Amino acid sequence: MKEDFIDNHITEKAYLVGIDVPGEHSLWTIDESLNELELLAKTAGIEVVGRTSQRLAQPRPATYIGEGKVTEIKNAISHVKGCTVIFDDELSPGQQRNLEKLLGDDIRVIDRTALILDIFARHAYSKEGQIQVELAQYEYRLPRLTRMWTHLIRQAGGRAGGSIGGVGLRGPGETQLESDRRFIKKRIILLKKQLDDVRLHRQHHRMRRKKSGISVVALVGYTNAGKSSLLNRLSNAGVISEDKLFATLDPTTRRVTLPGGRVVLFTDTVGFIKKLPHHVVAAFRATLEGIAEADIILHVADISHPMAGAQVETTEKVLFEQGAGNTPSVLVWNKSDLVKNKFTIDYNHGKNNLTISALTGEGIPELLVCIEDMINKQLRSVTLEIPYAESALLNRIYKECQVNEIVHTDNGTIIKALVPPSFMDKVKAFCTNF
Repeated sequence: MKEDFIDNHITEKAYLVGIDVPGEHSLWTIDESLNELELLAKTAGIEVVGRTSQRLAQPRPATYIGEGKVTEIKNAISHVKGCTVIFDDELSPGQQRNLEKLLGDDIRVIDRTALILDIFARHAYSKEGQIQVELAQYEYRLPRLTRMWTHLIRQAGGRAGGSIGGVGLRGPGETQLESDRRFIKKRIILLKKQLDDVRLHRQHHRMRRKKSGISVVALVGYTNAGKSSLLNRLSNAGVISEDKLFATLDPTTRRVTLPGGRVVLFTDTVGFIKKLPHHVVAAFRATLEGIAEADIILHVADISHPMAGAQVETTEKVLFEQGAGNTPSVLVWNKSDLVKNKFTIDYNHGKNNLTISALTGEGIPELLVCIEDMINKQLRSVTLEIPYAESALLNRIYKECQVNEIVHTDNGTIIKALVPPSFMDKVKAFCTNF
């Protein structure tokens, strides 16, 4: 158990609570986990006034923490007006209701999931991003509606409010609750349909890209690792880049020319975080599916972060869950400008490792060469006989493939080339050695 209280004068204040469960195989200590929760709170515009943790064999089913710890928290924040207590795990609806009763009506109780969803709501600018966040929020809130309407239930005066009134004496609380449930369920159905349309649109878009033969590189990584900064450095994309968690949510795709002249697409994706709410993963399915279909994954990690290794583990776990565990990847240690010893982290696992700085440009040329080499390893050696009538295709081959030999004949042009997998469908009909 550990406690630390800090005084401040900011209007919106929060007190952080976590539990330390022995035997949990995690690279994160309870202090490091609460440090990240504090960064999330600050990103949401909340000032943290204190924190506490408790060592438990497992979370308490009714209150997450022990009732003695609940009393301790209540006393610690008794002089802080309008304080919110934020728990470092997702609370069950029952745990949240019980904690609200024990802490009192003037204390808000939220969990890590609600905090992340609030941040997502602030940072979703595109229509797609807003739909995804709204769906995640509604699915999270639906089982928690009871607490939201207790003030109306109390006004009922009948059995719904705990009184001895008979039939007909129940007030509007119960009716309003059921009305809201119906509204949210209908809204969820509508949002899922809209996201299915988005998913279908993305699939068609990816199919068009695949037919174009342009290789796709997906930028992934822990939140605030510098993916957007790297995309800006590579392509002058103008993507919002701030030193905050989840500064950007909306995926961005830009063309980048490699040293050999080949054009590839770099796609930035939503940042990952430990204990990523399943509501978010489900809602962002259409966005995350593109990762598994990328030709190469560029895993960006913050070499200056004290929990860099744990952040890499967390990201790789999500990649595996998304079916991208076997996609060729390169681990890029970003923010080298912030560290003196750039060889302090040994995390290879058989992957390509590079150290760069998206801010200064250090290591960027080597990164582009590495990506080009990885793409070249995926190329297939073929011999093509292209009729002269297919001049447009011939131009595409010169741009998208590595042409090693050209012979002009009476019937057309014979080309020996290395062709990327994404371009094979375009030239399969003209292969003489397929």
